Amino acid sequence: MMRKLSAELIGTFWLVFGGCGSAVLAAAFPELGIGFAGVALAFGLTVMTMAYAVGGISGGHFNPAVSLGLAVSGRFSWGELIPYWVAQVIGAFVASGLLFVIASGAPDFAAGGFASNGFGDLSPGGYSMMAVLVAEVVLTALFLIIILGSTSPQAPAGFAPIAIGLGLTLIHLISIPVSNTSVNPARSTGVAFYAETGAVGQLWMFWVAPLIGAAIGALIWKVVLSPDESLENVGGKE
Repeated sequence: MMRKLSAELIGTFWLVFGGCGSAVLAAAFPELGIGFAGVALAFGLTVMTMAYAVGGISGGHFNPAVSLGLAVSGRFSWGELIPYWVAQVIGAFVASGLLFVIASGAPDFAAGGFASNGFGDLSPGGYSMMAVLVAEVVLTALFLIIILGSTSPQAPAGFAPIAIGLGLTLIHLISIPVSNTSVNPARSTGVAFYAETGAVGQLWMFWVAPLIGAAIGALIWKVVLSPDESLENVGGKE
C-alpha cells in the first residue's frame, strides 16, 4: 500500500508542479509565448508522463475525483479511497510550497491568484458560480469517461496515458477562461492557500463539482457504456 500511496503523492506533485508551475512561472511572462495553450499542454503532459512512470503501481489517479469515479465504476477499492485522497492532497501541497519558494525569488514577486481556481471575480473571464459549477461537473464527467474507456479491456493496450493526457489538455483549453480549470480537488487545494485572493473561500466548489462530475461520468460508463465491467474482469489494475 505504501508504494501505491507514494506513487500517488509523486504523481500529484508532478501534476501540480508542472501544470501550475507553467502558469505561475512561465505564463506570467507573455514574451515567452506559452499562454493558455501552453499551460493546457503542460497539464496534459504531466498526467501522461506520470501515468507511464507510476501508473502501473497505483493506477495513476493523481486526482481525488478520479479515485472516486473509479470506485463508483467498480475499478477501485472503496477502502483505499481516503488514503489515496490524503496522498494526493499532500503531493499537491508540497508542489505548491516549492513553487512558491521558486516564484518568490523573482524581483517584485506577487503571488496574486497563484494558479488558483475561482468563480465571479476570481474567474479569469468573470464567469458566474453557476457557469463554473456546470463546466466543472460536465468536464470532470467526460474526463472519467475518457479514463474508463481508454483503460478498458476493449481499448488498444498502451495508449491510455496518451488519451488521458490529451483529454486533460483539451479540458484546459475549454475551461481555463471559465474557472482556471480544476477538475481536480487536490490541484485546487494545494495552490489556493498561497493565493492572495479569496480562493480558499471558494475551494468548496472545486471539491463538490469535480466529485459530482466524476460520479456522474462513472455511472454513465458503468450503466450505459460498459454494464458488464467489474473490478475482477478488469484485473484490479486501478
